[in-house]
Amino acid sequence: MGFAVKKWGALLAAIAGGAIAGPAFAREPYFATIDVVRGSAPPAGTAAGKVFDDANRNGRLDDGEAGVPGVKVSNGRDVVQTAADGSYSLAARDDMSVFVIQPSGWQVPTNRDFIPQFAYQHKPAGSPKRLRFGGLPPTGPLPAAINFPLAPSETGDDFRCAILGDVQATSNMEVGYARDTIVRELENLNDRPACIFALGDLVGDDLGLIPRLADVLGAARIPQWWVQGNHDYDSDADRDADSSDSWRREYGPVTYAFEIGRVLFIGLDNIVYPCGRVDYEAFSRDFCGEDPRKTYNGRFTDDQMRFVENLVKATDPGKLIVLGHHIPLVGFDNREQWQHQTDNAAELYRILKGRKALDLSGHSHTLENLASGDSFAGWKQSVGVDTIPFRHVVAGAVAGDWWGGDFDIAGIPMSLQGDGSPRGYIDMAVRGTDYDLDYRAAGQPVDKAMWLSMSTPEFRDWARVLLAWRNSPAQKRGEVPPLSIQDLPDVRLLTPQDIAGGSWLTANVWMGDSDTVVTVSIDGGAAQRMERTQQARGEPSHVGADFADPFALQHQLAVTRTAIASRSGDPLAQGYIQGRQDRFAPAPPRPQGSAADHSSHLWRFRIPGGLRDGTHSAQVHVERPQGSSTSETMIFETRATRPQPTFRFDAWNAFEDGPRVPEN
Repeated sequence: MGFAVKKWGALLAAIAGGAIAGPAFAREPYFATIDVVRGSAPPAGTAAGKVFDDANRNGRLDDGEAGVPGVKVSNGRDVVQTAADGSYSLAARDDMSVFVIQPSGWQVPTNRDFIPQFAYQHKPAGSPKRLRFGGLPPTGPLPAAINFPLAPSETGDDFRCAILGDVQATSNMEVGYARDTIVRELENLNDRPACIFALGDLVGDDLGLIPRLADVLGAARIPQWWVQGNHDYDSDADRDADSSDSWRREYGPVTYAFEIGRVLFIGLDNIVYPCGRVDYEAFSRDFCGEDPRKTYNGRFTDDQMRFVENLVKATDPGKLIVLGHHIPLVGFDNREQWQHQTDNAAELYRILKGRKALDLSGHSHTLENLASGDSFAGWKQSVGVDTIPFRHVVAGAVAGDWWGGDFDIAGIPMSLQGDGSPRGYIDMAVRGTDYDLDYRAAGQPVDKAMWLSMSTPEFRDWARVLLAWRNSPAQKRGEVPPLSIQDLPDVRLLTPQDIAGGSWLTANVWMGDSDTVVTVSIDGGAAQRMERTQQARGEPSHVGADFADPFALQHQLAVTRTAIASRSGDPLAQGYIQGRQDRFAPAPPRPQGSAADHSSHLWRFRIPGGLRDGTHSAQVHVERPQGSSTSETMIFETRATRPQPTFRFDAWNAFEDGPRVPEN
């Protein structure tokens, strides 16, 4: 915590002493906890308390502090609204989170890591068995009152929210990568977002990293609302009801909601782990019923569906509803993999029918911006969905390709994702109930929005060979790949043979969707439409070298980090370390795990014949209805023959320098 703790600690001391009051600290952090009153229990079978205006910001319901009426409170299924005096009463459940839904115009307090404090965990006997990461200790009977403090918020109807896909820190080394990428970039913003909405897989199985990661992300000084992912649960739990216990202890509820301006955000854990009878019988998920090993399934529970239904009914119909969960409802990359889409997506669509909505998810480590009406083969068979009724966004990953690939200039793994997009986050700019979505690539200029490259016949041949080697059995293919990046000629230098064989200018527009228009102007000529490689009209996706992003594949198919070695004697300093693996032994450069041989946001334009011999410019312009327009220029050459790429020793050695001539 360091500087932030000292700074805000001094501020709190000033507030407590009366030196600062009212609007003077309205923009400062609001550090407090909820007010849990022990003593006589509420009436049997109920949880009760008050939502109040915490005038002195100490988190306690003090004499003279007024209740706030009309605020929604929930037990994860039922939703009630506070009475005129701010009081509420909810049905008690044996295992539940009781939480307030932050109302527009107000803010809940946070802890010093800027984790919102808005919920009480109730599990009287605690976790039923000892869990690897501690689980949830017994909470005992319900307290006499659970009071939720609020303070006025100056955030209005126009604000920004940072949407984070998988941070996926599997080690302390990778927590450091998150610190030096997403936290640095958010901290350097002049216009600080009103929220962080993190869509699951904050860590990578080691839940003991949550406190440090929360502290590191908290350095951005933005309230951070987290959603649980499939690498955030207690994998040694025996029931889904217990698999979030350590998460609940460290972070908070796995089902919740909060409002900012005219937007209702709903956070949902759609990971059922371990999945079982319901998944097997109701949704025919054989991997949940026949395989003796524990695994997960993408599904909302009945309680979650009722919570969403009750919450939507109690919400102003004019508000934008933003859903956040880990596994996509449906997606492009995992379009035919049942486990990686959400079984009851169609029921959720029914609940939200007629509402203005946006769906956000993570999980696939790809960036996908799917517009209303989009469709891909596989959705109908997997979850019974033909087309989507509102925008779905898979938000990419802060970790990119699981912190893989070669190191960039900052010493962070380049980690290009499976669709070719860089690691980063989505900047959601809200204006009332309208919004723009722009992707902020880590380490890149703020307006950078695409990769430009060239798909030549030689590139495609090179990619086919390496993709085949990558996909072949490791024990048969040998240690040294058949080709390396040095076998690939300069793709931005085209010969007549390259053009005749089909050379395509490619634009990987990271947030491109079905409504995006991409044009190119060659040498200042008339703008011409580029062709999207995926149409999203119910077809199977196009995969392979012909539909690949050449920019990304050149980095992904020849990772040199695998060859790093030393004589230090430290085994962890040798070879390639990523994720849960101890290490990969030093080996020649080779392909990484993800390869951009398909993408939902790749456009191409065939280079025409007849271009003069020489250097040319291609200006690509992008227009998106819900995001910034942008342009970028690529320089390429056309030459009658391909020149020698390396130093021309033959020309150099044809002449001698001769001896030095004495000066007069």
